[in-house]
Amino acid sequence: MSIAPDSRFRSQLALLVVLQALLLTNNVTLIAVNGLAGLQLAPTPLLATFPVTGYVLGGAVWAMPAALFMRRYGRRAGYTLGSLVAMLGSLLAWHAMNVGSLALLCLATFVCGLYNAFGASLRFAAADVVDAVSAESAAAAAWHERWRPRAISLVLAGGIAGGVVGPEVSKWSRGALATPFAGSYLVLVAFAALSLLLVQALRVPVPSQSVAIGSARPLREILRDPVCRVAIVCAALAYGVMNLLMVVTPLAMEVCGLPYEAAAFVIEWHVVGMFAPGLFSGALIGRFGALPVVFAGGALMLGCVGVALSGVELMHFTIALFALGVGWNFMYTGATALLTKAYRPAEKNKVQGLMDSIVFATMITSSASSGALLFVDGWSVLNLLSLPFVVIALAAVLWLAARSGWAFGRPGVGAAS
Repeated sequence: MSIAPDSRFRSQLALLVVLQALLLTNNVTLIAVNGLAGLQLAPTPLLATFPVTGYVLGGAVWAMPAALFMRRYGRRAGYTLGSLVAMLGSLLAWHAMNVGSLALLCLATFVCGLYNAFGASLRFAAADVVDAVSAESAAAAAWHERWRPRAISLVLAGGIAGGVVGPEVSKWSRGALATPFAGSYLVLVAFAALSLLLVQALRVPVPSQSVAIGSARPLREILRDPVCRVAIVCAALAYGVMNLLMVVTPLAMEVCGLPYEAAAFVIEWHVVGMFAPGLFSGALIGRFGALPVVFAGGALMLGCVGVALSGVELMHFTIALFALGVGWNFMYTGATALLTKAYRPAEKNKVQGLMDSIVFATMITSSASSGALLFVDGWSVLNLLSLPFVVIALAAVLWLAARSGWAFGRPGVGAAS
């Protein structure tokens, strides 16, 4: 007996893809303009990336509360609140540019971080949509195993639209108003409003009380599971390294004498690299397992550093950042699929929230330090500093593969006990 996705499943998955596209349009636009807007307002270039840090800090602070909120009230309520806060934060950022206040801009991006804290779980909502399909038969249970990584990767692929729309929006909106970059933040209000409207059609079921309470282990016990530890470490280091290099790229290109349009082009291809593999990375996980995909992602990140160290022309930035994006996708998608093997249904929200909290905390360090590292040590040293963290992630994958086998993470191989 085979299970075929019904129209409800397809429509809900498609809606999550669109919501991911809007989230990434917001994120990429902020990435493209925040560093340069911070450079315009900051008394010293060393503080240029503080608005980016404010955004990441907001995501870190709100990640666990967002997970607990959605555990109680459901995904739709969480994404509704996130969209409302994104509108407020974007308006505050627009005002900050008009009054020329770096502190106010950092506060605004911190507020916007709540939107990202909720939106980061869209990939987990995709797994919820899969699990909502009846699983009373063995065939249905096998279908769930196959489709969870595919649904996660397809929703992440929605970021492709953000990779294209975000840089284009930043190019024309940064000078649309008298105050540079103010127009970019104002446009983000409209995107958040569209997200607010669309999310009302989301129908991801709230877990039943019995499942929500169920048999849940304390986090301390869950974290003893090597699968959980490796999944979180790989996701955090993938995002930390990617963020370290991505956030500072527009600044690095400006230092190298390349125009803003070139930086927007590079960011566009970087984000396409981040999310286009979502069209097939889930299938790769299904065929080879999560660990080989995560390892391949780490190898691509090493390749990114090699290209970045070979030159500072537009070609070098483009190829390096594209490889960085694909490497991030493989590592992050694989780590997310791996994590779903480490928790029980009653534990999913707190474990997912913990992963996102650690990811955001890692990003805080990388975004806060990237600007200072660039202006003090240079682009080459910044790339070299990322190497040990990629090596740690690769070592963690090799360690788990030695314990569980490279096939771990394939459908039917490994599950939470």
